[in-house]
Amino acid sequence: MSIKRTDCEGFHRRDFLSIGTAGALGLTLPGILAAEARAAAKGETKAKAKGVILLWLAGGPATIDMWDNKPEAPEGIRGEFKSIKTNADGMQVAETFPKVADVGDKITVVRSLYHTIPSHGPATVFMQTGNKPTAALQYPALGSLAAKLLTTETGIPPYVTFGDVRGGQAGLAGYLGTGYNPFVIEGGGRGANAGFSVRGLTLRGTFTLEDLEKRDQLLRKFDGGFAGLDKSNDLVDGLDTFHQQALDILRSDKTRKALDVSAEKPATRDLYGTTPFGQGALAARRLIEAGVRFATVTLGGWDTHNQTFTAHKTRLAPTTDQVLAALVKDLDDRGLLDSTIVMCAGEFGRTPKINARAGRDHWARSMACVLAGGGFKRGHVHGSTDASGMAPATDPCTPDDVASTIFRNLGVDTGLELQTPTGRPMQLFREGKVIEKIIV
Repeated sequence: MSIKRTDCEGFHRRDFLSIGTAGALGLTLPGILAAEARAAAKGETKAKAKGVILLWLAGGPATIDMWDNKPEAPEGIRGEFKSIKTNADGMQVAETFPKVADVGDKITVVRSLYHTIPSHGPATVFMQTGNKPTAALQYPALGSLAAKLLTTETGIPPYVTFGDVRGGQAGLAGYLGTGYNPFVIEGGGRGANAGFSVRGLTLRGTFTLEDLEKRDQLLRKFDGGFAGLDKSNDLVDGLDTFHQQALDILRSDKTRKALDVSAEKPATRDLYGTTPFGQGALAARRLIEAGVRFATVTLGGWDTHNQTFTAHKTRLAPTTDQVLAALVKDLDDRGLLDSTIVMCAGEFGRTPKINARAGRDHWARSMACVLAGGGFKRGHVHGSTDASGMAPATDPCTPDDVASTIFRNLGVDTGLELQTPTGRPMQLFREGKVIEKIIV
């Protein structure tokens, strides 16, 4: 039986989370004090945002046919789509994004993003961790960093993903340890009655919360008996952290209520659309309202080596256009956009040159992303690419720069140092620089 895959490098549509062996760890007191001193000196302590929603376009979206359209480029490079004006001066997008055009005055389009890794897995790691991947160390996902560095109310998961994040360790906690892995949200199938739940956190049948409490007490007695056998077992510490968070979620109904998208008005649900991506984005907005710090919602299928324009017209662009515009508008209407960062991006772009199969291949040397809310400028275009879209022409920036800017807006000093399990000090983003031109 053949197995369906999401991209040309063989990543399955559902890569299951694996538990890493890196330990849970903390900031050293000197590190905290030094970071606070730096932040105070730079005026960075005030957070502009409380949470992040990442709309992840898995497979490598052809941003040359989306946010950096090149209708005047030579034949063989320009795509099938014309450019249309948005309601922001000087900002245009492809004609397949009319709804995004209507919220252009609320977003920043970064057109000069680039890196040098045209391979799905490593590129996903770079974009989702803000650090270039290396075999020597597994870096934590941005959501895991948010879970570590930002406080979250009891009973609310700090970091959630809707389904598993492709790309091996890309969406996981890396050297922070298992206690900062995401809580995985399942469900959300197509249709008005589709619901969501946190994987592994549903009480089945007649098993009650009281039964769970008794089982947990017994488990802790066993844990206490074995605690002295291996005090250096950081994996156990990390699992215990995650276990405690899971119990807090089960004891509280905050997360369950947030995931109940049926409580929304039909008009709001229709605004997002009934696709899993749309209802996931709506649920992510509800979770952010409840206090979740970081939520990732994924739309796959962007690995368009074949018939890219057909895929854009019939599947990818209509869904992304509706969901991104709905999320930005809904957050703004509720007064939440100023405190919530929205990022829409994939692991890399695609070649300016159209191949013989009417597709575009992997291309990391030029790409674009959309940012909104939480301290980012509104109605703004940052940077540009050359006439053929081959490389940045002005204001080039990299994934670690974007990550640094997001965490600056979350009120985190990007010079902060964590420690690896071996005691090695590690700056949040080794080479990232805040992009001052896109923040307010």
